[in-house]
Amino acid sequence: MSNRPYIVGNWKMHGTRAMLAEARAIDRAAERLLKVEVALAPPFTLIHATRKEAELIAIGAQDVHPADGGAHTGDVSASMVKDAGASFTIVGHSERRADHKETNALVKEKAEAALAAGMSVIVCVGETEEERDAGKAEAVVARQLTGSLPTGDDVAEKVTVAYEPVWAIGTGRTPTVEDVGAMHRHIREKLESIYGEAGASVRILYGGSVKPENAAELLAADEVGGALVGGASLTAESFLGIIIAAAEGEKD
Repeated sequence: MSNRPYIVGNWKMHGTRAMLAEARAIDRAAERLLKVEVALAPPFTLIHATRKEAELIAIGAQDVHPADGGAHTGDVSASMVKDAGASFTIVGHSERRADHKETNALVKEKAEAALAAGMSVIVCVGETEEERDAGKAEAVVARQLTGSLPTGDDVAEKVTVAYEPVWAIGTGRTPTVEDVGAMHRHIREKLESIYGEAGASVRILYGGSVKPENAAELLAADEVGGALVGGASLTAESFLGIIIAAAEGEKD
């Protein structure tokens, strides 16, 4: 597992072929910023085209179906997105959990399907504002990790966890650096209880209103191994600001 910061752009339901220019610009810049591992997760419709345009960065999917094929109209399997050029997928994003009522068990099935197809996975966890205010944030995240993470031999090296406080996604609000560090330490402890020694090397990304202006501070928090970036990844200018912050935070 690389110890370089891992900066992943999630384009969500944005993007037409016109945005391939942004992907090309990000890819060219990544050649000069080798201290950082960069990835993009465009919508399904752009995975193949983005892979052709961006050769240096990783390209992934935003979700997969747990089945490898069959009568599932409108769904896309892990083997299909891999064939299109994806090397990883995001699973369990809070918007999937909320909008599509995805359970921890379903997220785990999707993660296992991706691994079976030869991909790596980013498993998302995070609490709502109501859960945090009720003092349940750590318990909620622990439950999500236990129920959502794939298990088995040599699985940990293919897994990344993204902590995304639901109340901070797209709202402009961010938790304090102390709050981020505390939750990431809690996640690290849980990862080590699930995966043993291998859990110490699983990267934990922070996601939730990450911008060039706050990236350096958030990336410096305890146990933060990178960022899952939403809106700020839609243009090369803003996304590169975060990538540069990650590169500058690395020691030679």
